[in-house]
Amino acid sequence: MTHDAETLVERQKLRRRLLFWRILFVVALIVVGILAFGRVQGEASGAYVALLDVNGVIESDRVRDEAIEDVAQDGNAKALILRINSPGGTFVGGEALFIALQRVAEEKPVVVVMDDVAASAGYMIAMAGEHIIARRGTITGSIGVIFPTTDVVDFFDNLGITFENIKSDPLKANPSPFERTLPEAREWAQIVVDDMQKVFVGIVDDGRPDLDRAAIELLADGRIYTGTQALENGLIDELGGEREARAWLLAQHEICEGLPVRNVEVEEELPWYLEMVRETGKSVLPEPLTLDGLLALWQPEFN
Repeated sequence: MTHDAETLVERQKLRRRLLFWRILFVVALIVVGILAFGRVQGEASGAYVALLDVNGVIESDRVRDEAIEDVAQDGNAKALILRINSPGGTFVGGEALFIALQRVAEEKPVVVVMDDVAASAGYMIAMAGEHIIARRGTITGSIGVIFPTTDVVDFFDNLGITFENIKSDPLKANPSPFERTLPEAREWAQIVVDDMQKVFVGIVDDGRPDLDRAAIELLADGRIYTGTQALENGLIDELGGEREARAWLLAQHEICEGLPVRNVEVEEELPWYLEMVRETGKSVLPEPLTLDGLLALWQPEFN
C-alpha cells in the first residue's frame, strides 16, 4: 500500500514536471514568435538617417561606392548626412565619389556637414548635397586641379648620374623628374589641367545654382576659404554642424529628428586574421601619401 502511494506521488511529480516543461516550451515559442514579428516589423518600419564619413585623402574605392549604392536603394534610409574631413585627393577619386553620392541624391535628401577641412575634391563631393553646412573655421574651397611634377636632373648631375630614355617621341613620359620638361610638354600638361578645371567648375556650377558661372570662375582660382567666407560667397548654405543638419531635414523634408543615425560601413570585410594583420600594420608602419594622376588636393605642405 505504501509502495502504491509512493508511486502515485512520483507520477504526480512527473506530471507537474512535464506540465512545467510544456508551459515553458509554449512560452518560448511565443517569445520567439514575438521577436520574429518584431524583427519583421522593424525591417518594414526601421527608418533611419544614414551617416557617411569621408576622411583623409580621397581615392577611387569600389567598396565605398557599393556601400553608397546600398544607401540609395535602401527604402529605410530616409536621408544621408555626408560628413567631410578631407583635403581632397585624386580627381578621378573625387569624381567617382561625387557620382555615387549623386545617385543617393536622386532618391533621398543629402545634407553635407563639413568638419575641419573640406577642400578641393573634398569640396567637389559636397556638390552632391542639397544643403551644405560648415563650421566658421572650416577650411574649404581650393577649387582647382594640379599636375604635380619635379625636376631632379641638376641634383643627379652633381652626383655624376645621368639618365637616358629611349622612347617613341620626346613628349612620351614628359614631364619627368629625370629629364628637362619640354615647353611642348608643359603646354600640353596645362591644357589637360585646364580641361579638368572646366569639369570641376561645371560640377560646382550645377551644385550651386544660385551662383552664376562667372562668379564661380572667380572663386575657383585655388584659394581656400573659411566657413564664414564660404557662406558670404555662396559656396555653402549655413554655419553649424549635425544638429543644424537634422533641423534642416525636419524643416525641408519632414524627416523626424528622432530617427536613429546609422553609419555607412565602407570597409571590406576580411577574415579575422587578415583584419589583425591590417590593423597591426597601420599601428606599426606609416601610411605614405602616394597619389597618381591629376590631383584635386589641398595641403599646406604641398603649396
